[in-house]
Amino acid sequence: MRFTSTRSLQSLTSAEAISRGIASDGGLFVPENFPPISPDMAKELICASYKERAEKILAGFLTDFTEEEIRKCVEGAYTHTFENEDPAPLKKVTDKMYLLELWHGPTCAFKDMALQLLPYLLTVSISKTSPGKTIVILVATSGDTGKAALEGFADVENTRIIVFFPQHGVSDMQKLQMTTQTGKNVAVCGIEGNFDDAQSGVKAIFGDEEMRKFLKEKNMDFSSANSINFGRLVPQIVYYVSAWCDLVKQGKLKEGESFNVCVPTGNFGNILAAWYAKQMGVPVAKFICASNSNKILTDFIRTGVYDRNREFYTTTSPSMDILISSNLERLLYHLYDNDAEKIASLMDDLKKKGKFTVSGEVLAKLQQDFYGGSASDDEAKASIGKHFKNEKYLCDTHTAVAVNVYEKYAEETGDNRITVIASTASPFKFAPAVLSAVSNEKIPEDGFMVAEKLSAVSGMEIPAPLATLKTKEILHKNSIAKEAMADFIRKNLA
Repeated sequence: MRFTSTRSLQSLTSAEAISRGIASDGGLFVPENFPPISPDMAKELICASYKERAEKILAGFLTDFTEEEIRKCVEGAYTHTFENEDPAPLKKVTDKMYLLELWHGPTCAFKDMALQLLPYLLTVSISKTSPGKTIVILVATSGDTGKAALEGFADVENTRIIVFFPQHGVSDMQKLQMTTQTGKNVAVCGIEGNFDDAQSGVKAIFGDEEMRKFLKEKNMDFSSANSINFGRLVPQIVYYVSAWCDLVKQGKLKEGESFNVCVPTGNFGNILAAWYAKQMGVPVAKFICASNSNKILTDFIRTGVYDRNREFYTTTSPSMDILISSNLERLLYHLYDNDAEKIASLMDDLKKKGKFTVSGEVLAKLQQDFYGGSASDDEAKASIGKHFKNEKYLCDTHTAVAVNVYEKYAEETGDNRITVIASTASPFKFAPAVLSAVSNEKIPEDGFMVAEKLSAVSGMEIPAPLATLKTKEILHKNSIAKEAMADFIRKNLA
């Protein structure tokens, strides 16, 4: 298996792609092909444990890793790190709607599924490509990636990690998770701006020649823990394969029978991983791309025009408050039949004009696989209340966006296939909005009192990683202008 950039012809091993994180031309690394799941392999996967499934899927992409290296990475990531040793349980809510709960890890969000594994993958990759170097993990986060990356990389040998987040664009619980993070190699900083500002700043720093010289002098290299790093995507492919295996194993799907996948989407990585699973042979019929009021992806899927020149909304699902969906570039590369020159042109249009338009042929391909829909804060709130009342199932605000969009899709199309919805965070991470959806009581100002009240109303325990935040000291108090990110990095690494 080799990897190439979406913007130029390159040929790298998986270790090289994971170590670098992003291509020198600004493109993202993609696999040159997709390892197929044969009928015999499918039978093995259906009977296997989650860790065994992960080993088999990873082996198809990471062909320069040994079996033993992959096994150690998987064991390290998924042993004693998730509740009940079950990283991705599938919960039936209605006859046709299943929630793939991806938030039972140490930070209570789906990013744990990949970011518990990435440090192991990166450590092995560095040993193959840059022995002796210190790798600086640079992260822009809309909330969950930051804490999950910090948790995964804290005190990992030969690494430093620097996380930037929008100072006023994450929930109080998310901010506390990041600003209380311990570790000798970690730095956390708020910026005055939104997530797109943080993400654009990080991308620019990756391509800055002066910063490269600065790092070279210190025997350091940048890499990324954002979903622009393929090492983040490949673990996400695993849980969609696993969900399909569980449906077959439980007798909910017959052999070869298709199902839908619905994902609350901002940066497009989580739903792209599901599309990658389909390229390997998982029988997904439709990918339902669910946006909040920042519905740039919904509009793109419906029109073929990606236009970020629009109003930006701060919502109750902040991890989706995004107008630049980085991983869409990977999908476009595949839909344009690996035309790197075309992708470079589209991304240049996005950078200079804030918009691009795809061809009619590509739009037709896109719409064949994808449905785009959006839900407002009020609609998401209604979905939380409805399913808590009817099924006693409590979901967070991001998952509620997906539930609402799925139900609109089913009503609009009449498609009654089983649908797996990615449930991306614990409801306690966004307790004020969730509590207001299930209770008419006044919402306390103190975030921990809100969580306690939500626990009393729902009968659910507050997850331990969130409950213990109450006694932790805030260690990271920096807040800077978005233009000062490079200076913060230099000072931190000096």
